[in-house]
Amino acid sequence: MSAAFDCVDHDLLLQRLETNFGLTDVVLRWMTSFLSERTLEVRYNASTAAQPAYYGVPQGSVLGPILFTADITLVAARHGLQLHQYADDCQLYVSAPVDEASATVSRLSHCVTDVASWLSASRLQLNPEKTVLTWLGSRQQVEKIGIRKVPIHSSVITTVDSARDLGVTLDSHLNMSAP
Repeated sequence: MSAAFDCVDHDLLLQRLETNFGLTDVVLRWMTSFLSERTLEVRYNASTAAQPAYYGVPQGSVLGPILFTADITLVAARHGLQLHQYADDCQLYVSAPVDEASATVSRLSHCVTDVASWLSASRLQLNPEKTVLTWLGSRQQVEKIGIRKVPIHSSVITTVDSARDLGVTLDSHLNMSAP
């Protein structure tokens, strides 16, 4: 996702919190209060300009990441995938036997397309340059998977042997030997 925290539409977020998560009455008013009457301020030399902020969640808050990505968990679950997220970084996970690799790739591809659609409807955007796919398993199991190019949303990505996640490098055999 690109500039995710800055783009969240407050009205859309509040509507989703009510519709998808059942927040009503006092709790929904708390969320409304948390997001409303915020301003953006720019200072240059001795001048200051302020205007209302109708988009974005407060960065540095505990609720910020949860609020803007809560629905993505529901999208992943509809496809039988797990989601791990930290702030605006999200990873989709799925476990399957080697002989189900093709079906799993199809499920993953459909899920990412739905996530991209959700992001677009939320005025956010999937960042294809940061999208990678790594097969995890023993060397013998990974070698049995002949799929190296995977259609993801509007592009095709090549699988990689290792990927960084929050500063930790995960290699396809989980032996921690990748640089």
